[in-house]
Amino acid sequence: MSQVDLVIRGGKVVSPDHIIEASVAIDNGIIVAVGHDDLMPSAREDIRADGLYLLPGAIDSHVHFRDPGYPNKETWKTGSAAAACGGVTTVFEMPNTNPATGTVEALRIKQKAAESSYVDFGIHGLFGDDTVDRLEELLDAGVTSFKAFVGNTFGNLPAPTDGCLLEGFEKLAPLGIRTVVHAENSSIMARRQAKLQAAGRNDPFAHLAARPAVAEIEAIGRVVTLAEWTGARVHIAHHSSADSLYLLREAKRRGVDVTAETCPQYMLMNVNEMSRLGGILRLNPPIREARHNQPLWDALMDGTIDMIATDHAPHTPEEKTRESIWDCDCGFPGVETQMPLMLTEINKDRATLMDYVRWSSVNPAKAWGLYGVKGVIAAGSHADIAIVDMDKQGVVNQGKLQSVSKISPWNGRVVKGYPIHTLVRGRFVMRDGALVQDAAGWGVSVKAVQKMPTPKPRNTETYTTAILTRPEGAPVSARPSADVIEGKLP
Repeated sequence: MSQVDLVIRGGKVVSPDHIIEASVAIDNGIIVAVGHDDLMPSAREDIRADGLYLLPGAIDSHVHFRDPGYPNKETWKTGSAAAACGGVTTVFEMPNTNPATGTVEALRIKQKAAESSYVDFGIHGLFGDDTVDRLEELLDAGVTSFKAFVGNTFGNLPAPTDGCLLEGFEKLAPLGIRTVVHAENSSIMARRQAKLQAAGRNDPFAHLAARPAVAEIEAIGRVVTLAEWTGARVHIAHHSSADSLYLLREAKRRGVDVTAETCPQYMLMNVNEMSRLGGILRLNPPIREARHNQPLWDALMDGTIDMIATDHAPHTPEEKTRESIWDCDCGFPGVETQMPLMLTEINKDRATLMDYVRWSSVNPAKAWGLYGVKGVIAAGSHADIAIVDMDKQGVVNQGKLQSVSKISPWNGRVVKGYPIHTLVRGRFVMRDGALVQDAAGWGVSVKAVQKMPTPKPRNTETYTTAILTRPEGAPVSARPSADVIEGKLP
């Protein structure tokens, strides 16, 4: 083998199944060899990683970079810089920007903004009543996936009607495209919030009272039912409640293609911090009681929940510290702090580094059709690597975050375990703990390498397109589908 660009020597390479001492050779952004150091080719640059761990770069499927529309909160450049400094090499960005990513014109504006990204990215298009007729058009224009805001959140985008959800799933099921769902019942929450406000409840705990676990339970059940019927792929965002985990377990047991994420805040924080943090801790779904923390961690361990995401949702300090909880914007930055927070728990022996790689990289890569290209350190894959020092200790300092949003509930938290180098397709975007400034714009869309598994649409004879083209008087189907006959569907 001729001389390559870079060899990382002496580190420990982590996969979901093992940790091995190996060196990694990289050329033209691709990993070309993983193995014994003596077998590595010569390189234009060597870097020593003795005592360090090489993890596939984290893939965060849930970030809000607020660009276009809200540069006072975040931009693609600052949000992706935060990702780079957090060991995150690929992000999937949400559509509740201004304009919302529901037209090709709005998508083009976002794609232009993303040209400043330090890390690779996917873009979730908006799935709603006003966009359901444009899903295929948006896919052709470059979106990788979709987001349905079944529960209201920042931007106040209207929740899709159930008829829209069914029709959209009918369109996406044959294409194999996955839809992210913010699964909370908007009607329940709006009614309860109105009553709380009328009663003068403006305290931080009122936000939780307005968004009970049953709102998540109902919405997940509804979404899974429609996905199961159509064969559509769905992804439950920011799973927050222990009480709704049974729905995921049962759906997966029946073979529904549903994946789910949770976030560090739902496993590591609870309402006990609410009095101290107030509106800083306001987010959707809400931080819940302490009884939810461990079951969510257990669900990650047993595969009920597939992955870690952050719901990176930055706002300015002023927007997070208003007197009334209803006036505090929902969310906080998280893409930069996720890895140190989770590695700290690994250092406490709550899980292994192999588990963490499964949650942070492998499973997201599989869910979004990237596995093999991303999510693994192996010959032929992109050289997306987080080089981690598990012994490095520090304290989260909100003032030093790369995000525009210099306010975090994690401020002052002691952590142990940090990414110290981040490579995206072989290029350092963070080195020795510092952002590589001239790497801005290195990130590209993952659309070109995305390849979803073969789709498995179901009950297609009942799809909207089928009933509109069926001759007048013809029955919907001659007999029930095989899934109903075999008892696979309720």
